[in-house]
Amino acid sequence: MNEEAPIISRDFDANTEQDSPLVLALDDVSATLEHVGGKGSSLARLAAAGLPVPPGFHITTTAYRLFVARHGLQEQILAAVSMASPDQPATCDVAAQTIAALFAQHPMPDEVASAIRQAYTRLGGGDLPVAVRSSATAEDLPDLSFAGQQETYLNMHGEAQVLDAVKRCWASLWTARAIGYRIRNHIAAASVSLAVVVQELVPAEAAGILFTANPVTGVHDQIMINAAWGLGEAIVGGLVTPDTVVVDKNSGAIVTSEINEKDVMTVRKPIGTLEEPVPADRRMQAVLSPTQAGELARLGVRIEELYGQPMDIEWVLSADRFFIVQARPITTLHNKNQGIDAWNDSLTVDCLWTRGNAGEAVPDVMTPCSWSLLQIVIADMMPTLYIGGYSPIGNIGGRFYMNLSPLMTMVAAAGMNRKRLFESIGDIFGHVPDDLEIPLLPVSRWIVFRTVLPATLRNRRRIRGNVKRLPAFLATAPARCEELLKRIKAASSPTDLTRLWQDELLPYLHECNYMLEAGSKGDGGAFIKVRNTLRKLVGEADTNTLLLATDSGTNQLASLGPLQGLTQLMRGEIDRATFTRQYGHHSPHLFEISYPRPAEDPHWIDQQLAGLREAPTDIMTLLARQKEAQEAAWDRFQRRYPRQAAKMRGKIARTRTLAYEREATRSEQARVLWPLRAFVLRAGELTGYGEKLFFLSIEEILALLKGDDTALASVPERQAIYAGYCALPSYPVLIRGHFDPFQWAANPQRRSDVFDASGKSIPSGDAITGFPGAPGTVEGRARVVLTTDVGAPLSHAAIVARELGIPAVVGCGNATMRLHTGDWLRVNGELGTVEIIRVAQAVQPLA
Repeated sequence: MNEEAPIISRDFDANTEQDSPLVLALDDVSATLEHVGGKGSSLARLAAAGLPVPPGFHITTTAYRLFVARHGLQEQILAAVSMASPDQPATCDVAAQTIAALFAQHPMPDEVASAIRQAYTRLGGGDLPVAVRSSATAEDLPDLSFAGQQETYLNMHGEAQVLDAVKRCWASLWTARAIGYRIRNHIAAASVSLAVVVQELVPAEAAGILFTANPVTGVHDQIMINAAWGLGEAIVGGLVTPDTVVVDKNSGAIVTSEINEKDVMTVRKPIGTLEEPVPADRRMQAVLSPTQAGELARLGVRIEELYGQPMDIEWVLSADRFFIVQARPITTLHNKNQGIDAWNDSLTVDCLWTRGNAGEAVPDVMTPCSWSLLQIVIADMMPTLYIGGYSPIGNIGGRFYMNLSPLMTMVAAAGMNRKRLFESIGDIFGHVPDDLEIPLLPVSRWIVFRTVLPATLRNRRRIRGNVKRLPAFLATAPARCEELLKRIKAASSPTDLTRLWQDELLPYLHECNYMLEAGSKGDGGAFIKVRNTLRKLVGEADTNTLLLATDSGTNQLASLGPLQGLTQLMRGEIDRATFTRQYGHHSPHLFEISYPRPAEDPHWIDQQLAGLREAPTDIMTLLARQKEAQEAAWDRFQRRYPRQAAKMRGKIARTRTLAYEREATRSEQARVLWPLRAFVLRAGELTGYGEKLFFLSIEEILALLKGDDTALASVPERQAIYAGYCALPSYPVLIRGHFDPFQWAANPQRRSDVFDASGKSIPSGDAITGFPGAPGTVEGRARVVLTTDVGAPLSHAAIVARELGIPAVVGCGNATMRLHTGDWLRVNGELGTVEIIRVAQAVQPLA
C-alpha cells in the first residue's frame, strides 16, 4: 500500500476492517476484488504484471461503505431493494429512484474527499483529464457478465469534477438494471459495494475491443479485434460499426480483415465527451496496420496467459503505443468445456428459449460437429440478433433452441410491446403463454440501437442483392453439390481436403446460408402482412387455403418434392438414380450430419414405396382437391369482399411465389449438408479415426487434418454425454432460466410444453391446443392425423399438411405425452385443438 494512503478513523463502525485504506495505488497488491471491485482488481493485476495500463488509483469499497454508514443509508437501501422484483420492472425503477435521491442529498465525508484530492494530486493534479469508472464487487466475476451495469465518466478535469463523478458512480450501484440483474443472479444486496477507478485519460487516436477467442465461431486459436477512431465509447456504446480483424493466435497472421465505414467517433470536449463525424478520407481507412494488429494480438495473448482463460479486452492507441483500459473473462463464449462438453447454454444467462419451430428443423440431440456447423449457419442468417455478446441460439442438453431474449430486447428498446412482437413473429416462433416472462438481456438501449441498426442496414443491402441472384442459385445448386461430392471423394490427402474446405466448401456453405436468408426474408415481411390481413377478413381456414403454393405455376413446393418423386418412381416416370439425385438429401435428421442421408441407405426407397402403395389416396389426388378448395375459397372472398379481393389479387399471387422460393432455398440449403457430411467422413478415412470425427467441432477436424490431434482425447467423454442426452425424452418446447435435463426427466410431473426455473406457475389447462396447422376437422384413432409438440404456422409440418389438405395442429407442446396409440381423437385444424373423445384401453406411448 502507498505509505501516504489515508486510513479511516477509529470511530468508523461499519462492516469493514479498521485501518482499511480509502485509496490505493493502481498496482497495489492489496487491490483485491473485495477492496477495489472487479474492474479495479483486473486493472491492478494487469499493472502489476507490467502490462501497459494508464496510470491511476483506486477509491476502495471502504470509502463507499463509510459514506453509506456515515449517513445511515444501508437499511434504507435494503428496504427499497426488498420491494423490487425483476418480473415487474417498474418496482426496480421505484427502488432505483428512491436510492438515487438518498445519495444526492448527502455530502461526501471529509476524510474521503481529502484522500481523493491527495491521490489526484499525486497522479498529476491541476486540470489533468481522467476517466472515472465504477468497479462493483459483483462485476466481472468468472461466471457472470456484469459489463455496463454502473457508470463511467470520461474527461473529468480538476478536483471538483472528479469528486462529483465519484459520488455519481456510487449511486449507479443501484440503477434499476443493476438491481434486477443482481436479484436474478441471487447476489445479496447487502453483500455488494462499489469501488471507483480513476485513471489518466489517454488521448486516443483509436480504440476498440479485443477478444482472445473468436466470440462468433468459438474458435480458441483466433483473436478478434474491433477497432474504430477516437475513444472506445463509440464501440462499447454501439455508435459505430468498427473494423473487424481476425488474427491467428499462433502465427500472428491476419485471417480476415473487414474494413467498415466508420462515420462517427467519440472525442473529448471541455467537460466529458461528444460524438462527431469522422473526416471523409478516414471513414473507409483501416484503423490498424497489419503490424499493429499483430502487436495488439500479442498483448492479448499475454493477458490471456496471465488470467488462464479467454478474455474480453478494451484497448486504446495513443502516439503509436497501445494501452489496456479493461480486461474481463469472456462469459458468453462457447469454449470447449462449456459449448460442447457441458452442452447447456441455459446455465449462462437468464433467457427464454424455444424450440417451437427450431425443434422441427433440428429434432435430434446434436453431435459437436453438427452443432459447430449450425452455429455458422445461424451467424450468417441472423447477424442482427447477436447483441452485446449474446447469441440468438443455444445448445441445451445437446438440443437446438432459439433464444427469444435478444429479439425481445430489440423490441423493448424500440418501444414495442410483447403483443405487437408476437403478432409479427408468432407464426415463425410459435406461441408463448402470456404468463411466461421473456427476460431482457443486460445491455443498454444504446448498445441495442447502435449494434442492430448498422447491422440491419448491411443485412438488407445483402438480402436485396441476393434476391436477384436466387433464380441462378436454385438452377445451379444441385450440380454444384454433386460436383463437391465428387471432389471430396477424390481428395487424396489431408492437405487436399483442407484446401477444398477453405477454397470451395466453406464459401459455398456461406453462399447457401445467405441465399436461404434471402429466400426467407426477401419479402421484407410481406408474407406475414398478407397473411394477417386475410385472417381478419376470411378467417384462418380460408387464409391457409388462399395462400397455398398449389397455384405457383408449374413448380411445386420443394417440401413436397420427395413425396412427389416417390409417386413418380412408383409410376415408372423416373428411375431410382434420378430420385436419389434430386431428393436423396432430404432427411428427418436434416441438420444432424452423423445420420446417413436417404441416398446412402439402399433400403430406404423400398420402405417408403411400400408405405406409399398402402396409402388410400395418392398425392396427386390430394393436390387436385386442394386446387379446387383454393378456387372455391377465392370465389367466397371475391363475392364477400370484391374491393379487397381486387386489391389483394397480386399480393396473394406474389405471396404464393414467395412460398415457393422460400421452400426451394430451404431445400437447396439442406442439400449442402450432404457434402458437409461427406467431408467429415472423408476426413475420418484420411486420418484413420472414422466416425469419431462427428464428436469434434469442424474447427477441431480442420486442426486434426493439419496434424493437431489434441481434441481426440475428449471424444470418449463427448460420446458418453451424447448417449446420456439421447436417452432422455424430448425437452420442453419453452425453457426459461437454468434447466437441468436429467433432473427434469426424473420428475414424474414434468411438463413437455413449458419449464420456468423462476418457479412461476404457468397454467396448462385440460385441452390440447396449438397452432392451426391445416384446416379441417376429423375424428379417428391416434396416428391418422398430424399433431406435433413443436412447430408453428410457417413450420415445415404445417406447410406440408396445408398443401395436402391433412388436418393438422402444430406446436401443442405436450401432445405426445398426453396422447397414446389407439386414443379416439377429434382434431380441429382450423381452431388448433385436439380433443380426446375416448382413451385407448391398452396405452402405449407414441414413438
